Amino acid sequence: MASEQYKGKSVEELQGAVADLKKELFNLRFQKASGELNNTSRFRVARREVARLMTQIRELKNAA
Repeated sequence: MASEQYKGKSVEELQGAVADLKKELFNLRFQKASGELNNTSRFRVARREVARLMTQIRELKNAA
């Protein structure tokens, strides 16, 4: 699973990954609007991955 690749990472690294995914979502929206997007399921995957990372960040902050 994608969330396993982020285990053991620091909060800063996880926040960087969230920022990258949000940039990707932004680009996907532009591709969709211009009709260039072929893989629409990537929206769902990216949104869920952002949610997983945000959950891990929250857990790390609460544990400290």
